[in-house]
Amino acid sequence: MSGAAVPPAGVPRLPRLVATDLDGTLVRSDGTVSAYTREVLLELDRRDVPVVFVTGRPLRWAADVFEHVGAHGLAIISNGALVWDVTGDRAVLERPIEPQLGLEVCAALRTAVPGTSYAVETMRGIELEPDFMERYQVPDAARRAPVEELFDGPALKLLARHEELAPQEFWDVAEEVTGGRLVITWSSSTTLLEISGPQVTKASTLELLCAERGIAADEVIAFGDMPNDLPMLGWAGTSYAMADAHPTVTEVADHVAPGHDDDGVARVLAGVFDL
Repeated sequence: MSGAAVPPAGVPRLPRLVATDLDGTLVRSDGTVSAYTREVLLELDRRDVPVVFVTGRPLRWAADVFEHVGAHGLAIISNGALVWDVTGDRAVLERPIEPQLGLEVCAALRTAVPGTSYAVETMRGIELEPDFMERYQVPDAARRAPVEELFDGPALKLLARHEELAPQEFWDVAEEVTGGRLVITWSSSTTLLEISGPQVTKASTLELLCAERGIAADEVIAFGDMPNDLPMLGWAGTSYAMADAHPTVTEVADHVAPGHDDDGVARVLAGVFDL
């Protein structure tokens, strides 16, 4: 197999599970998964090494790349709020935000930062406040209403957007206001906070998934590029930041992989597993 990389000295034994972010990590800038990356993932699947997609994407976007997860067919969606059985086309674990807590946080953050607008992700899809300026195409059927009406049941993710503050500034204020009641992160180049339920991160859900399969943290190799990947990279026994990752991610990861447009994840895996 062409394009293989030499495995780093820091990988003492073959991992039993691969956990990878999608955007900016496995998926190229044009939204595709290359033929080479697909070949590597399928070979790992044949070797009985599960590749779990761990993404901030909602289910409707993650489904675009489900064909690449192989027969193992597992994905962690919405920053850990949902584990999806791709083969069975069903949810196997949901870790949502309860409405009362979500609305308390919404009110507190909007008081601290006027101009904050919200959207919620549920199993139905995205629902948005009228002033929420989504950068991606919104389904025609998506409901628009005040957050007090949108949050009428458990939500997989709460999105908070501001059109004037910088992402880090907005995050810092939100962290102070919420006091750890919910988990706040971001993975966008715009000022968009992704808010999850208590203690819900990519890492905590990945840990639950691995525990069910008798896989320890030091048997996991993980890849990511943005702040929402930090808990996962800190938990996994072997971690890689992409070459073009956010600086905070590079600081935490054990190694640096080639960029996502250079098939960095696949090239590292080909070297680690001697494909």
